[in-house]
Amino acid sequence: MRIKIWGCRGSLPAPGGETDKYGGNTTCVEIRLKDGTLIIIDAGSGIRKLGKALLKEKALNNIYLFLTHSHWDHLQGFPFFTPAYMPDYNIYVRGGPLAMQSLKEFLKYQMNPPYFPVSFDLLKAQFDFNYDNPEEQIIGCARIVPILLSHPNGGYGFKIIEESKTFVFLTDNELEYSHEGGLTEAEYINFCRGSNILFHDAQYTVEEYKITRGWGHSTFLAATRLSMAAEVNRFGIFHHDPDHTDEDLDRYILPCQELIDRENSEVECFGVQEGMELSI
Repeated sequence: MRIKIWGCRGSLPAPGGETDKYGGNTTCVEIRLKDGTLIIIDAGSGIRKLGKALLKEKALNNIYLFLTHSHWDHLQGFPFFTPAYMPDYNIYVRGGPLAMQSLKEFLKYQMNPPYFPVSFDLLKAQFDFNYDNPEEQIIGCARIVPILLSHPNGGYGFKIIEESKTFVFLTDNELEYSHEGGLTEAEYINFCRGSNILFHDAQYTVEEYKITRGWGHSTFLAATRLSMAAEVNRFGIFHHDPDHTDEDLDRYILPCQELIDRENSEVECFGVQEGMELSI
C-alpha cells in the first residue's frame, strides 16, 4: 500500500512562503493498493493537482473517491478535478453508512448557481454513488471500514486493510468533546489499535483549545496520547490550522515527540507534509 499526500491543511487553504514545508492545500490523500487500485480520500483543494497527475496514466479508468464529510475544506477542490469532466473515467463515490443518499447532493450543491459556473450535470465521467455493504466495503484487494467521527454535522473516518497492512485516517475528530454521533475515546483507540500508519486530526494547541473547544478538532497532545494508547507504528499529525506556519508546526510537534519519548512508547510521530509519500 502506497500513500501520497496532496493536501493536509485544515479549514482553509493557506498558500505562501510560510507554509511551503507542510503545504497549503486542504485534505486530499491518494492510496494505491498492491494491485494498482486507486483510492482517494477527500476532495479538498489538493485534488486539483492530483487530477492533473492522473491524466498521465493512460491505463487508469477507475477512481474510488471516499468522502469523510461535506465541510468545504474537504469538498472545495472537486469542481477542479479534471477527470470528472472526461468520459473515460468511472468515479465511484463512497462514504459511511449514513452518507449513501447524501454524497451526490454534497457534490452537486457546491456546483449550483451562483457558487460555480459549471453544473454537476455537465460532468462527463461516469459516476456511481451506490455501494452494497456500507459497513465494510471491498475495493480491489482491500477492505475499507468506516467509523463515525466526533465532529459537528458528523462524518466518517476510514480504516483501509490490505492483507496484514492497515492505514487509519481520522481527520476532523475531536477526542475531548462529545459531538452527536461521535464515539468514545476508547472506541477510537480500539479502532486504531496496532495500525501501521495513523493520520489523526491535531489542529490546536492546548492554549488554543480553550477557545476552540467544540469546533470539531483535537489538540496535538490528545491525538498523540491516542496514538500511544493504540500502539500504532507511525502517527502522522494531520489537518494543520491555516494560521500555523511551518515554524509553528515544527514547534508544536516537538512536545508530541517528547511525550512519546518520556512514556517510552515506540510510536514514530511526524507532521504530515504535502507531497510526502509513505508505504506499508
